[in-house]
Amino acid sequence: MYNHRLAIGPFSFSLSTNIRSVSQQIEQLYAHHLCHPCPSYVDFNVRVKTPLSHRRWFRPQVEFFMDEINPFKPLPRDQAYPMLEWGMNWCIANHAHHYLIEHAGVIEKNGRVIMMPATQGSGKSTLTAAMMLSGWRLFSDELALLSLQGNEVIPLARPINIKNDAIDILQSHFSQAEFGDIAHDTLKGTVALMKPGQESVANMHQKAPLHCIVFPTYKAGSEARLSPLSSLDSFQRLIDNSFNYNVLGAEGFHKVADILQSVPSYEFEYSRFEDASDTLDKLVEDA
Repeated sequence: MYNHRLAIGPFSFSLSTNIRSVSQQIEQLYAHHLCHPCPSYVDFNVRVKTPLSHRRWFRPQVEFFMDEINPFKPLPRDQAYPMLEWGMNWCIANHAHHYLIEHAGVIEKNGRVIMMPATQGSGKSTLTAAMMLSGWRLFSDELALLSLQGNEVIPLARPINIKNDAIDILQSHFSQAEFGDIAHDTLKGTVALMKPGQESVANMHQKAPLHCIVFPTYKAGSEARLSPLSSLDSFQRLIDNSFNYNVLGAEGFHKVADILQSVPSYEFEYSRFEDASDTLDKLVEDA
């Protein structure tokens, strides 16, 4: 059994696996995290392993566990590493209710955070990765952690989940992009995890205030266009993209209302990374 301990933002994980390739990808994609000391306590004790049955040999499968809880159906063995990352998302989204958790990419520059909530297929992760590779600090690709006590966003720098054609697009645009193994035929298509930048990981305990909310959409051939969004439309979209709004109840309602009274929201359509970077840069420039 291969064992790893990781500090990831405000959480600590114990990761165990009997699959060598999974351990190798942890060492590759979390190399910067492994340079940081891990707390003595563990928030989440997770395992990804092949079951002790005939399925080890015939169409081998893999299972995910948090402690003794097995929340997912088995997946093909060659999807073991994506399953680990998806399982880690599940751990946080289902247990960290001292935050409002949004399905969003989160980036920071000049001490100002842009949160980019979006549904699957909008290009959120691709844009988040491209901005990190263009000099922004990665806070999160998948889970935005919003403090319930103030305007701060809590970093959660982890590998970025890139899908389908976006893998080749990012590799062709950014020579420094580093990916783990590619998994084919998953429920999300072809998937590869991209290593987070060293600076983002080194600063993963430095919170910053939310500056604005941007709802991105990739549209081939379009010019970069940023349009103000009403608080009413933003409210509904934040609810739709939240993992735990219904769990938080009234506290969640007041948190979303406070956010929209404090920061502006925009719709953002783009096609070229360079144009997207220029547009988002202007949002965080000093007046």
